[in-house]
Amino acid sequence: MSDVEEAITRAHHEDWARVVAALTRRFGDLDIAEEAAAEAFATAVQRWPADGVPPNPGAWLTTTANRKAIDRIRRENKRDDKHKEAQMVYDGVPPEPLGAIDDDRLRLIFTCCHPALAMETRVALTLRMVGGLTVPEIARAFLVRETALERRITRAKAKIKAARIPYRVPSAEDLPTRVSGVLAVLYLVFNEGYLATGPDTDPLRPDLTAEAIRLTRLIRALLPDDGEVTGLLALMLLTEARRTARVSAGGELVTLIEQDRGAWDAALIAEGHRLVRERLAAAAAGVAPGRYQILAAINAVHTSARDMRDTDWSQVLALYDQLVRLDPSPIIALNRAIAVAELDGPQVALAAVDRLQDKLAGYHAYHATRADLLRRLGQSQQSRAAYDKAIELAGNTAETAYLTRRRDQLR
Repeated sequence: MSDVEEAITRAHHEDWARVVAALTRRFGDLDIAEEAAAEAFATAVQRWPADGVPPNPGAWLTTTANRKAIDRIRRENKRDDKHKEAQMVYDGVPPEPLGAIDDDRLRLIFTCCHPALAMETRVALTLRMVGGLTVPEIARAFLVRETALERRITRAKAKIKAARIPYRVPSAEDLPTRVSGVLAVLYLVFNEGYLATGPDTDPLRPDLTAEAIRLTRLIRALLPDDGEVTGLLALMLLTEARRTARVSAGGELVTLIEQDRGAWDAALIAEGHRLVRERLAAAAAGVAPGRYQILAAINAVHTSARDMRDTDWSQVLALYDQLVRLDPSPIIALNRAIAVAELDGPQVALAAVDRLQDKLAGYHAYHATRADLLRRLGQSQQSRAAYDKAIELAGNTAETAYLTRRRDQLR
């Protein structure tokens, strides 16, 4: 990449959500905000190579996007030109307070996660509007066709406009019931950054993980006693702490067992462990932990071990047993089987994994797990076939490189 191309890519990662959120607050229309933001970035691609990268790329993009939005509104509302011009050009009046936290991006995410929208629509809209992911990237994450996802996002923006869904952080009374949906979306945004789904993107997207953590911190500041908010933040921190050790210099995924634990971020681990202990104290007082708190506790066990051989797999399995009762999803059952393999051997784990075939046949991690268990059992031919299927379904280059190497090591 040239310096200009790198600057545009960095600006998209850092400023897309800010530009969309600022335009949504000003114009009250997600469709206008998204289109104007996209046009501003397209203009940057045209002009920055000749004019140079501006000193403040985010401000340049916001100003350009504002002009694009005003141009569109004027074209669409010619009969109301004078009214629209007065409304859009005059920006001197401070905006009315819209919520407990004055953050455009937080208001944007609560709008995208409104309960009037279906959950899959909330996630898609947030990944597009807040995360800046492309429709193909989101479609891969959802395992749906791009055209279907595009229609889903278009319908969602139309519904927000038609139903006059407010652009604000909910009131203190409504906030707890709205938070669980936001947490689900934030976790999915984090996961896209943790291991990107697109084959043509960087396997790790620290901009997305950082954004998810930042917004989760803001929600925790608002709801410090909500155990699931704290649990999700702890889970993100303990996962993010391992980021620099998760992809090799050659661009290959490095699994937990092979990671250099000395490269983990000790400060993030310490903060994550502190939050887990905080929730364990609440559990001891009779407050039942939720899904994110249990997942955080599992990660705390892993990040407490100085070596893979020191992992307390009995505790990991006990936590998964607790999680399965709360969330009996096939992916949780698949992850539980990995702990079973460490305690009871690969044969027992393989039987548990094979029972998930009908539900996870299109999930690459299912086939990768089967391949590893079959390898450990010495069944090289079956393991190779499972690796081939996992490689076929894997999303990004880091996973593909890892799975290919493991397959090629088979006898």
